Amino acid sequence: MAFKTTHLPPARSRVLVVEDEPGMAVLLECGLEDQNYSVTIARDGVQGFDLAKKDGFAAVILDVKLPLLDGYSVASLLRARGVATPILMLTAMDSVENVICGLDAGAEDYMTKPFSFIELLARLRALVRRNSKQRPAQLQVGDLMLDPSSREVTRAGVDAYLTKTEYLLLEVLMQSPGHVVLRQEIIRAVWGATDVIEPASLDVFVKALRSKIDRLPARKLIYTVRGFGYKISEQ
Repeated sequence: MAFKTTHLPPARSRVLVVEDEPGMAVLLECGLEDQNYSVTIARDGVQGFDLAKKDGFAAVILDVKLPLLDGYSVASLLRARGVATPILMLTAMDSVENVICGLDAGAEDYMTKPFSFIELLARLRALVRRNSKQRPAQLQVGDLMLDPSSREVTRAGVDAYLTKTEYLLLEVLMQSPGHVVLRQEIIRAVWGATDVIEPASLDVFVKALRSKIDRLPARKLIYTVRGFGYKISEQ
Protein backbone atom coordinates (compact mmCIF):
# COMPACT_ATOMS: atom_id res chain seq x y z
CA MET A 1 0.00 0.00 0.00
CA ALA A 2 1.29 3.45 -0.77
CA PHE A 3 1.22 7.09 0.12
CA LYS A 4 -0.20 8.71 -3.00
CA THR A 5 0.52 12.38 -3.39
CA THR A 6 -2.23 14.78 -4.43
CA HIS A 7 -2.25 17.93 -6.56
CA LEU A 8 1.07 17.00 -8.16
CA PRO A 9 2.07 17.29 -11.82
CA PRO A 10 3.98 14.39 -13.37
CA ALA A 11 7.32 13.87 -11.62
CA ARG A 12 9.60 16.82 -12.30
CA SER A 13 13.36 16.58 -12.63
CA ARG A 14 15.16 18.76 -10.09
CA VAL A 15 17.84 20.99 -11.59
CA LEU A 16 20.36 23.11 -9.69
CA VAL A 17 21.38 26.35 -11.44
CA VAL A 18 24.56 27.94 -10.05
CA GLU A 19 24.58 31.45 -11.49
CA ASP A 20 25.49 34.75 -9.81
CA GLU A 21 24.13 37.14 -12.46
CA PRO A 22 20.54 37.89 -11.37
CA GLY A 23 19.11 38.42 -14.85
CA MET A 24 20.55 35.18 -16.19
CA ALA A 25 19.43 33.28 -13.10
CA VAL A 26 15.85 34.48 -13.53
CA LEU A 27 15.91 33.69 -17.25
CA LEU A 28 17.05 30.13 -16.63
CA GLU A 29 14.69 29.60 -13.73
CA CYS A 30 11.61 30.82 -15.61
CA GLY A 31 12.52 29.01 -18.82
CA LEU A 32 13.22 25.69 -17.10
CA GLU A 33 10.19 25.90 -14.81
CA ASP A 34 8.10 26.49 -17.93
CA GLN A 35 9.45 23.16 -19.23
CA ASN A 36 8.32 21.40 -16.02
CA TYR A 37 11.71 21.30 -14.29
CA SER A 38 11.93 22.04 -10.58
CA VAL A 39 14.70 24.65 -10.27
CA THR A 40 16.87 25.62 -7.33
CA ILE A 41 19.13 28.68 -7.68
CA ALA A 42 22.54 29.07 -6.01
CA ARG A 43 24.18 32.53 -6.17
CA ASP A 44 27.81 31.56 -5.53
CA GLY A 45 30.14 28.58 -5.78
CA VAL A 46 30.08 27.67 -2.10
CA GLN A 47 26.29 27.61 -1.96
CA GLY A 48 26.21 25.65 -5.20
CA PHE A 49 28.65 23.07 -3.88
CA ASP A 50 26.76 22.70 -0.58
CA LEU A 51 23.51 22.04 -2.43
CA ALA A 52 24.95 19.81 -5.16
CA LYS A 53 26.90 17.55 -2.79
CA LYS A 54 23.60 16.20 -1.46
CA ASP A 55 23.26 14.53 -4.86
CA GLY A 56 19.53 15.14 -5.04
CA PHE A 57 19.47 16.78 -8.46
CA ALA A 58 19.01 15.30 -11.91
CA ALA A 59 21.56 17.80 -13.30
CA VAL A 60 23.55 20.93 -12.43
CA ILE A 61 23.87 23.96 -14.71
CA LEU A 62 27.08 25.62 -13.56
CA ASP A 63 28.65 28.97 -14.38
CA VAL A 64 32.44 29.30 -14.19
CA LYS A 65 33.01 32.84 -12.92
CA LEU A 66 31.33 32.67 -9.51
CA PRO A 67 31.88 34.42 -6.18
CA LEU A 68 33.71 32.52 -3.42
CA LEU A 69 34.41 29.40 -5.48
CA ASP A 70 34.72 29.13 -9.27
CA GLY A 71 32.84 26.58 -11.32
CA TYR A 72 35.90 24.48 -12.13
CA SER A 73 36.57 24.06 -8.41
CA VAL A 74 32.93 23.24 -7.70
CA ALA A 75 32.96 20.48 -10.31
CA SER A 76 36.30 19.08 -9.11
CA LEU A 77 35.19 19.02 -5.47
CA LEU A 78 31.92 17.29 -6.33
CA ARG A 79 33.70 14.58 -8.29
CA ALA A 80 36.25 14.16 -5.49
CA ARG A 81 33.34 13.47 -3.10
CA GLY A 82 31.92 10.88 -5.47
CA VAL A 83 28.92 12.98 -6.52
CA ALA A 84 28.02 11.80 -10.02
CA THR A 85 25.25 14.31 -10.82
CA PRO A 86 25.70 15.43 -14.47
CA ILE A 87 27.12 18.94 -14.83
CA LEU A 88 26.49 21.27 -17.76
CA MET A 89 28.81 24.27 -17.64
CA LEU A 90 27.21 27.41 -19.04
CA THR A 91 29.66 30.29 -19.28
CA ALA A 92 30.98 33.16 -21.37
CA MET A 93 34.48 31.63 -21.19
CA ASP A 94 34.68 30.15 -24.67
CA SER A 95 38.28 29.32 -25.46
CA VAL A 96 39.32 25.74 -26.22
CA GLU A 97 41.42 25.80 -23.05
CA ASN A 98 38.36 26.77 -21.01
CA VAL A 99 36.31 23.94 -22.48
CA ILE A 100 39.07 21.41 -21.78
CA CYS A 101 39.43 22.70 -18.24
CA GLY A 102 35.71 22.35 -17.62
CA LEU A 103 35.48 18.83 -19.00
CA ASP A 104 38.61 17.75 -17.13
CA ALA A 105 37.13 19.17 -13.92
CA GLY A 106 34.22 16.75 -14.28
CA ALA A 107 31.56 18.43 -16.42
CA GLU A 108 29.71 16.24 -18.91
CA ASP A 109 28.88 19.13 -21.22
CA TYR A 110 30.00 22.71 -21.86
CA MET A 111 28.02 25.54 -23.48
CA THR A 112 29.05 29.13 -24.05
CA LYS A 113 27.04 32.34 -23.68
CA PRO A 114 25.19 33.67 -25.58
CA PHE A 115 23.38 30.40 -26.17
CA SER A 116 20.30 28.90 -27.79
CA PHE A 117 17.76 28.00 -25.11
CA ILE A 118 16.37 25.25 -27.35
CA GLU A 119 19.82 23.72 -27.58
CA LEU A 120 20.28 24.04 -23.82
CA LEU A 121 17.04 22.15 -23.26
CA ALA A 122 18.09 19.38 -25.64
CA ARG A 123 21.43 18.96 -23.92
CA LEU A 124 19.80 19.04 -20.50
CA ARG A 125 17.29 16.36 -21.51
CA ALA A 126 20.16 14.14 -22.64
CA LEU A 127 21.95 14.58 -19.31
CA VAL A 128 18.79 13.91 -17.29
CA ARG A 129 18.03 10.76 -19.31
CA ARG A 130 21.56 9.50 -18.74
CA ASN A 131 21.39 10.25 -15.04
CA SER A 132 17.99 8.61 -14.58
CA LYS A 133 19.41 5.32 -15.82
CA GLN A 134 22.18 5.50 -13.24
CA ARG A 135 20.17 6.59 -10.20
CA PRO A 136 18.55 4.05 -7.86
CA ALA A 137 14.89 3.46 -8.67
CA GLN A 138 13.84 3.99 -5.06
CA LEU A 139 14.97 5.65 -1.86
CA GLN A 140 14.64 3.58 1.31
CA VAL A 141 15.07 4.15 5.05
CA GLY A 142 13.96 1.15 7.10
CA ASP A 143 10.42 0.25 6.06
CA LEU A 144 9.93 3.64 4.40
CA MET A 145 10.31 3.68 0.62
CA LEU A 146 10.01 6.53 -1.86
CA ASP A 147 9.79 6.08 -5.62
CA PRO A 148 10.86 9.33 -7.39
CA SER A 149 9.43 8.23 -10.72
CA SER A 150 5.90 7.59 -9.46
CA ARG A 151 6.05 9.86 -6.37
CA GLU A 152 4.70 7.04 -4.25
CA VAL A 153 5.80 6.58 -0.65
CA THR A 154 5.29 3.37 1.29
CA ARG A 155 5.57 2.87 5.05
CA ALA A 156 4.77 -0.63 6.34
CA GLY A 157 1.37 -0.83 4.71
CA VAL A 158 0.05 2.46 6.12
CA ASP A 159 -1.65 4.75 3.60
CA ALA A 160 -1.53 8.54 3.61
CA TYR A 161 -1.73 11.45 1.19
CA LEU A 162 1.24 13.85 0.94
CA THR A 163 1.03 17.37 -0.37
CA LYS A 164 3.61 18.52 -2.88
CA THR A 165 5.64 20.30 -0.19
CA GLU A 166 5.51 17.32 2.18
CA TYR A 167 6.67 15.02 -0.59
CA LEU A 168 9.61 17.26 -1.56
CA LEU A 169 10.60 17.66 2.08
CA LEU A 170 10.61 13.91 2.60
CA GLU A 171 12.59 13.37 -0.60
CA VAL A 172 15.30 15.83 0.53
CA LEU A 173 15.68 14.05 3.87
CA MET A 174 15.75 10.59 2.30
CA GLN A 175 18.52 11.62 -0.08
CA SER A 176 20.84 11.89 2.96
CA PRO A 177 19.77 9.06 5.30
CA GLY A 178 21.45 9.14 8.68
CA HIS A 179 22.87 12.63 8.09
CA VAL A 180 21.73 15.98 9.38
CA VAL A 181 20.28 18.20 6.66
CA LEU A 182 20.65 21.83 7.68
CA ARG A 183 17.52 23.97 7.86
CA GLN A 184 18.76 26.38 5.19
CA GLU A 185 19.65 23.51 2.86
CA ILE A 186 16.17 22.06 3.24
CA ILE A 187 14.52 25.40 2.52
CA ARG A 188 16.69 25.99 -0.56
CA ALA A 189 16.01 22.50 -1.90
CA VAL A 190 12.23 22.63 -1.37
CA TRP A 191 11.45 26.32 -1.93
CA GLY A 192 14.48 27.47 -3.98
CA ALA A 193 15.65 30.28 -1.67
CA THR A 194 16.07 30.84 2.06
CA ASP A 195 13.95 34.00 2.17
CA VAL A 196 10.80 32.50 0.66
CA ILE A 197 9.34 31.28 3.96
CA GLU A 198 9.84 32.10 7.62
CA PRO A 199 12.23 29.66 9.34
CA ALA A 200 9.49 28.65 11.80
CA SER A 201 7.28 27.61 8.88
CA LEU A 202 9.65 24.73 8.15
CA ASP A 203 8.81 23.25 11.55
CA VAL A 204 5.11 23.37 10.67
CA PHE A 205 5.68 21.42 7.45
CA VAL A 206 7.87 18.85 9.25
CA LYS A 207 5.17 18.38 11.89
CA ALA A 208 2.60 17.75 9.16
CA LEU A 209 4.92 15.25 7.46
CA ARG A 210 5.55 13.45 10.76
CA SER A 211 1.81 13.09 11.31
CA LYS A 212 1.71 10.94 8.18
CA ILE A 213 5.08 9.18 8.33
CA ASP A 214 5.77 8.78 12.06
CA ARG A 215 2.34 7.91 13.40
CA LEU A 216 3.72 5.37 15.91
CA PRO A 217 6.38 6.76 18.33
CA ALA A 218 8.15 3.41 18.52
CA ARG A 219 8.81 3.55 14.81
CA LYS A 220 10.01 7.14 14.56
CA LEU A 221 12.23 7.97 11.58
CA ILE A 222 12.32 11.79 11.36
CA TYR A 223 14.45 13.46 14.04
CA THR A 224 15.06 17.08 15.02
CA VAL A 225 18.69 18.08 15.52
CA ARG A 226 18.25 21.23 17.57
CA GLY A 227 20.09 24.27 16.29
CA PHE A 228 20.92 22.57 12.98
CA GLY A 229 18.11 20.87 11.11
CA TYR A 230 16.55 17.44 10.62
CA LYS A 231 17.58 13.93 9.71
CA ILE A 232 15.84 10.71 8.79
CA SER A 233 17.28 7.59 10.35
CA GLU A 234 16.47 4.15 11.81
CA GLN A 235 17.93 5.08 15.24
